[in-house]
Parts: sequence; structure tokens; C-alpha cells
Amino acid sequence: MSETVSFEEYLDKYGSITYRNKGVSMLPLLREGKDIFTVEKKGAVRCKRGDVVLYKREPDEYILHRVVEVRENDYVILGDNCINPEYGIKDEDILGVMTSYVRNGKEHKVTDADYKIYESVILNTAWARIFAKRAAGKIKRTAKRLTGKNR
Repeated sequence: MSETVSFEEYLDKYGSITYRNKGVSMLPLLREGKDIFTVEKKGAVRCKRGDVVLYKREPDEYILHRVVEVRENDYVILGDNCINPEYGIKDEDILGVMTSYVRNGKEHKVTDADYKIYESVILNTAWARIFAKRAAGKIKRTAKRLTGKNR
């Protein structure tokens, strides 16, 4: 009989966790089923803009997304491939912060220069990606309506 351990319990015991993500919300940084990443347990220090954090939504839903804004009492968080920011994420919701990821057998640390460039591009173009994705969605819905196709 195997015992299920929560992310919180694992981080409390070992201080870090390495695993594969599910979903596409952190594309192009993390590819589902291909890349692995490491998260270290969050300490008392507040997260900063650009940190990729593992946080928990109730009930038992764990999310890995990026901090796009640090506010006085909470954070605004957004997946790199998402268009809807999540507001009101508090320090107590955040379990850990990503420190590295492995792609094609090579480890990339979040302190590496190439990662810092990626992070800057993602943070500074979020508004354009959101606008483009929303516009594309509206165009697609309008085309379906006008052609009568509901695929």
C-alpha cells in the first residue's frame, strides 16, 4: 500500500521537489511530459516579479505560474502561455519557487543569463501576447458564427 504525500509535506521534509508539469500554461518554457523542473520551498522572503512559483488553489489544485506583479499584500500571477492573470495569491498560498529546469538533458538555472533574458521578454511582452491571443479568439469565434461552422 503506497502513501500519498502532498507537495507541502514533501517540501517540508526534503526542501525541494523535482517533477514534470501537466498542461501547457508555462509554454514555451516548460513542455508537458518532456521537461522537468525543480522547486525549492519558499522561505520568509517575499517572491519577486518574474519568479515562477508553485502555489495551491483549493481544493488540492497545484499551479506553477509566474509572478507578474508584487503588491503590498498579494501577487498577480500568470502562466507564460495564459491570458487571464490570477489575483490575490498570498504568501501563504505559495509553496515554493522554481530554481531550475531540465530540457533535453541540460539543466538551466533561473540565475543563468539566457534564462534572465527569457524572463525579461516574457514579463515585458505579456500585454502583447494577451492582446494577440484574445484578438485571435474573437476572430475565430466571429468566423465560426459567420460561416455557421461550430468546429
